[in-house]
Amino acid sequence: MAGIEGKVIAITGASSGIGEATANHLAERGAHLVLGARRKDRLHAVVDRITAQGGSAVGTVVDVTRREDLKRLTDTAVDHFGRLDVLVSNAGTMAISPLDDLRQDDWDAMVATHVTGLLNGIGAALPLFRRQRCGQFVNVASTAAYVVKSPQAVYAATKTAVKVLTEGLRQEAGPDLRVTLVSPGFTHTEGVGKGASPQAAAALARQRDEIAMPPSAIASAIGYAIEQPDGIDVGEIVVRPTAQA
Repeated sequence: MAGIEGKVIAITGASSGIGEATANHLAERGAHLVLGARRKDRLHAVVDRITAQGGSAVGTVVDVTRREDLKRLTDTAVDHFGRLDVLVSNAGTMAISPLDDLRQDDWDAMVATHVTGLLNGIGAALPLFRRQRCGQFVNVASTAAYVVKSPQAVYAATKTAVKVLTEGLRQEAGPDLRVTLVSPGFTHTEGVGKGASPQAAAALARQRDEIAMPPSAIASAIGYAIEQPDGIDVGEIVVRPTAQA
């Protein structure tokens, strides 16, 4: 199936930022959406807005660190629409700080969200895609997977893991599945600096206001990868603001 119209697409981290922008972008192009996020009220607001505008969307509360939540997301797709064509693994956290701060709970959260969460998505969707003999993974990493800058060591390490796991999955996917890595540069989302140390948060907020691109830029990149004809796999997309070094 080429294009976006009619495809069943699940998105994690869909209640704001890149996830919300991607949901809006794909809904406008006729996708059937299954949206997952932790914040129930925000998630339902996104679903209600899309359906009020004539789009097709359902939502379910998802914490990507919980295997059963990802299984419920993929089951919801099958129950409502009969299949799942694409899983967009977008949920993320950017609680960065210098290593000397020893914010180990934040380290654990980034590992759990970016690495374990990605694996939970693969674990839920891969058997379904194999049975269908079609499907696409779109995994959202970061330019931090390519360039490490202080104080982002742990964040960069987890996003590098996303890049490595995505490439490994691509190599194992075979001819029936597609695997895409999308790596955003500085993007204007509410998550920038959220949970970071005060110094890091202030620096990120300043940089965000100076150079960050809108989440719609990443949504368009994700849409481009999804809309390609069968047999065409867009393996990797890096999107940066022109001002980003």
